[in-house]
Order: sequence, then structure tokens, then C-alpha cells
Amino acid sequence: MKSTEKRVEIRGSQRRPLENGQTVGKANNNELVEVTVLLRRRPGAVVPPALGTKKAPPLSIEELEAQHGAAPGDIQSVEAFAKSHHLAVVRVEPGKRTITLSGTVGALNEAFSTELSMQKTDKGVFRTRSGSLSVPEALGPIIEGVFGLDNRPAASPKFRRLAVAPRAGGVSYTPPQVAAAYQYPAGADGTGQCIALLELGGGFRPADLQAYFSGIGVTPAPSVLAVGVDGGKNSPGTANGPDGEVMLDIEVAGSIAPRATIAAYFAPNTDRGFIDALLAAMHDKTNRPSVVSISWGSAESGWTQQALNGLNEGLQDAGLLGITVCVAAGDGGSSDGATDGLAHADFPASSPFALACGGTRLVAKGTAVTTETVWNDGANGGATGGGVSEVFGLPTWQAEAHVPKSVNPGQKVGRGLPDVAGNADPETGYEVRVDGEVAVIGGTSAVAPLMAGLVALLNQKLNRRVGYLNPSLYTTPAIRDAFRDITKGNNGAYAAGTGWDACTGWGSPNGTKLLAAL
Repeated sequence: MKSTEKRVEIRGSQRRPLENGQTVGKANNNELVEVTVLLRRRPGAVVPPALGTKKAPPLSIEELEAQHGAAPGDIQSVEAFAKSHHLAVVRVEPGKRTITLSGTVGALNEAFSTELSMQKTDKGVFRTRSGSLSVPEALGPIIEGVFGLDNRPAASPKFRRLAVAPRAGGVSYTPPQVAAAYQYPAGADGTGQCIALLELGGGFRPADLQAYFSGIGVTPAPSVLAVGVDGGKNSPGTANGPDGEVMLDIEVAGSIAPRATIAAYFAPNTDRGFIDALLAAMHDKTNRPSVVSISWGSAESGWTQQALNGLNEGLQDAGLLGITVCVAAGDGGSSDGATDGLAHADFPASSPFALACGGTRLVAKGTAVTTETVWNDGANGGATGGGVSEVFGLPTWQAEAHVPKSVNPGQKVGRGLPDVAGNADPETGYEVRVDGEVAVIGGTSAVAPLMAGLVALLNQKLNRRVGYLNPSLYTTPAIRDAFRDITKGNNGAYAAGTGWDACTGWGSPNGTKLLAAL
């Protein structure tokens, strides 16, 4: 780096030290590392203010890339910067607004004015950084984020496995039985749709899927594809690891929409992996997903601002494409599992461009719901996430939803979540098969693919994408009334009540009513 080079901080790149991390030395200066550089939208690109309404019809992937992709001049500037700092340009993807660079730790340290260290926690040893990143002044307006320097885990899966016998009244269901209770539309099987699943670890075994789907009468088994991102791949391990998440996602979505293509995008569990997996799904010109299910996340406070912005803009782009993104709202109650005494919203569910999916305890018989309350099994058993975002302001479409002020100091008025809910209590959980074992699993991780399956059925029946549902959900009474209001229970700091609440949103779906409303 030239001493005369005037530099500016990359906006939002400030990173906290790894919590409970013990530094074990500097990162090896000769280690080769890949990073993803996220660029601004093409100058002049305008996101329609009516996103999510009939006034803003969905774009094709090709139209999105042409209108919102990175400008050639911006790409050339980053390529010149890379060359001057001995970094190789691995991939340029203008439509995704990303450039993949590769270089040694030493070269990356110099290029972005940081120092990478190795830190140890009970989860392993990770390459980390703290503080902010900087680039030459001319690149300040161009670069929106640099991801991959730090490879600490970004998120956790939001599933809960039933470890002991359920309490009185506990019961388990197959996913089609839950769909029947929620009166999902008849005569639809997901034909012509692709459901994308984002997975940050774990994997599936085809023999398990064949056995599972055959066992519940879904034949032939759905088509399941594994798509690798940033070196991630289908890597099944043990039943108690992230395989439980992967298998839950596939088995719930696949049994509800068995003729849809299920595409699982596997990426490393880092902020880079998360963003690149989302972009890979959205820009997949072979499978062209119409709905995405995300069952991974973590408290807003654990993300850098550049990662929050990058994922949020990716979700916004999904809205432009008419892709519905269903995201688990978390399993740690209103604290999201944090121990600082504050309430935390889980991200990316807290993005205003995500359909945030909360959790209930469902007791049903056939197509009749007997009781349904907020899922809350206490501190050790898990509870639905939900609350008020400390990052994202109150969207205009939530203005009449009576979102409460945050219970935290400052009482921020922000984006309220979840938007909808579904069965998540492990004690009324889903019968699945994981690594050869039959198990009962719950968590809001199950609700995201449950809703994604419904969206695939709706898209098929309507012969169009329902797309970014949030504005219509909050402002169209017929759509809002297609959800069963959950009025009993709490998730810690927030209580259920009549209308929208920060535990279960508008409630659980009646799929047939929702189809009619749409």
C-alpha cells in the first residue's frame, strides 16, 4: 500500500472481536483466501416504491441484472485495485454485483488495512478480524462490503429436536397432516415450481429421502438437487448436527409440494457464504426458484452493518424478481438466546423483505384445529422468536399493525416480526427421518419450509408468482383474514393478543382462504 494513498472506511465494515474468543496467533500470511466484494447498484437504478404490488410486476433475472447489476466502470476500478495489491480476480458477476478476489492473508491485510488473527472458541478455531476495513478513496462509493476475510460462524439453524417424551397433550404429525390442518389448497402438488433451500452445513442421504417419502405415501419422491456455493457441498454427518436442519427442510417442503424441484444451496456458515448462497439461488437461470426457505439466522447484534445491508439488499432483489423468501424467526424467544438481558430480533427474519415465520403449538385432528397457542416451552425448551428490530425502521405497510415499541432502552419503533406463524413446538412436532433415524423435530425452522411449500402450491394454482407478500398481507383485509389469529401465550417480553402480535404475527394460515384472497 502506497503511503500517499488516501483511504476511506468501507461503510458498515466495523467488526466486533469474536465473543469468548482466545487469540492463538496471527493468521498465516501465506494462506490463500477468497473474498466476495459487493458493489453498488448501477448508478441510476431505481427500486420501485410499489415493490410487492400489482404496480410493480416482477422482473426476470435477466432484467434485474441489466437494470440493477454493477456498472462496467465500477468493475474496472475494483479490478485495477486488485491488481495493484497482488490479488487475483477469480470471478466477475455483474448481475450479482459481486467480484471474487483471491490472495494471501498478507496481501489482503494490506489491501483492506486490517490484520487477520486466529481465535479459538468452543466451536473451533477461526480466522477473525476486528475494527473496520478501508479502501482507496475512489472506491468508497463503489464497494458496499467485503466478505470472507473473517470466517467465524454467521448463523445457527432454528430447529429443536424432541429429546424426551412429550408432556401431556403432546403429539407429532407428518408435514402433510399439518398442511391438512391448515387447509392447504387441494389439487396442487407444486408442478412447475422450484423451492430453494439455503443450507450452511450438513447434508442429506438420498436413501433416507426415498425411505421417508415412501413411508408417508409420497411417491415418486420429489426431485432434490444439491448446489454448491463457495466450496460448500452436500456433506451429511450425524443426526444431531445440521443434517437435522437439512432433512427437515427437504422433507417438509418436499412432502407438501412433491412435484416441485427442491434445490438445496450448500455454502459455508460465514457471512460470505450466506450472502453468496442467497445470490446463487436468486440468479439461478437453470432452476429459477419462485420461493426461498431460510432456516438459519442469528441475533441482529451479531452482524456487521455491511452484512445486514448486503443480505437485506439481496432480499429486496428477490422481491423485484417475484420470489417469496420465507425465513425462520428464531427459537430463543424474545431474547433470541442472548444472555445480555435485552430483547433481540433474529436476522435475516427481521429484514422487511423477508416473510418472517414464527412458531405455535398446534393440536389438530384431521382438518380441524383443536387448539393453537404461542410456542413457548421455557428457557431450555425453546420459544418462538419475534419482537421489534433495532436495525430496520417500521415499514409503511406495518403502520396500522400496532407494532409495539421495543422493550429495550430507547424503545425503538422498528420493523415488527414475525409476519405469520405455524406449528413449531417440538412437542407437537414433525415426524422426519435423519441419517437413518426416525425423529420428531420442531422449531421455526419447520415453519419456513412449511410456508414455502404453501407458496409453491399457490403459485401453481394462480399460474403466477405471489412474490413479495408483506405489503398485501398487512394492507389487504381478505389476505390478512386468511390467517387464524393466535391470542394466547407469550415468547418472553412480548405477548399474543387480538390482531398482529410480536409472537405469531397475523397467525397461522388457512391455505384455501389465502388462495381465494389472492
